Amino acid sequence: MNLIQKEVEKCDCLSGFFIIMSMAGGTGSGLGAFVTQNLQDHYSNSLKMNQIIWPYGTGEVIVQNYNSILTLSHLYRSSDALLVHENDAVHKICAKLMNIKQISFSDINQVLAHQLGSVFQPTYSMEGSYHYRRNPLGELMENLVPHPEFKMLGIRNIPQMSENSLAYSTFTWAGLLKHLRQMLISNSKMEEGIDWQVRPPLSRLPTLGKVSLNRELHFNTSIANLVILRGKDVHSADLGGFKDPALYTSWLAPVNAFNVWKTQRAFSKYEKSAALVSNSQFLLKPLDTIVGKAWNMFASKAYIHQYTKFGIEEEDFLDSFTLLEQVVASYCNL
Repeated sequence: MNLIQKEVEKCDCLSGFFIIMSMAGGTGSGLGAFVTQNLQDHYSNSLKMNQIIWPYGTGEVIVQNYNSILTLSHLYRSSDALLVHENDAVHKICAKLMNIKQISFSDINQVLAHQLGSVFQPTYSMEGSYHYRRNPLGELMENLVPHPEFKMLGIRNIPQMSENSLAYSTFTWAGLLKHLRQMLISNSKMEEGIDWQVRPPLSRLPTLGKVSLNRELHFNTSIANLVILRGKDVHSADLGGFKDPALYTSWLAPVNAFNVWKTQRAFSKYEKSAALVSNSQFLLKPLDTIVGKAWNMFASKAYIHQYTKFGIEEEDFLDSFTLLEQVVASYCNL
């Protein structure tokens, strides 16, 4: 904390903290949650966003579900937003889109860095302006986290491909945004394998029959979305499809639920590219799965002794389950 304080003192204007950490590993998750709590105690008025790496569904660490629920529940109390990257989704991007045969940690980190860069590289502060945003972290959270019960954010990018494929590809804003919107509503993590059968509900206040139909079709309801456009002719892009009220929960007006950032400067080697940061139901199934697996282990008292000998009581587990089951229920009811 002394090192952090020295860095904070060098800042002319501190907008917040961006904490990068794993969620299931013992050191990364426990230490990351502890540091975040300390930052909340010392800098309660500064924003805190945690970028967390969601573990593989079939992980190598037997207690990863315990670590995950303990980490998530602590972060939900002390962080303002959780920017989630799923290892399974990033791995699939490496294999399917980047055509990498032997996927290394370096390859996975390259995709993660690309996604973060596509969001946090500078953009103009408003339409027609040539002044860059001075506080992207604060504006991102202002746009996407309107309620403290809903803190889960996910990133989607388009296009994302190997350099060999890029040489033979051309892109239009209409095509990119059509695919990106469908990725959002069908909860696809990448443009390959998008389910084009999923459609928004006819109304933002559906009948019970329509609710069950939407669940059957896996429609992904959003609270708020931010689209970041970079590249040639960016001001000609039509974003009307993201302003459809049917995409959003009924308690937030679409004018407040959707925002866009733009810059004509291209990102990486893409002439045109788009990123979507979304606060939606995208993590509902993975979260429910982790909570369920952890609860099944907890009910049989499996590996609990590894935690109690370090001062974590069964009551701490129960508190974590209670908080996360409430998060699942809240997102489920959007």
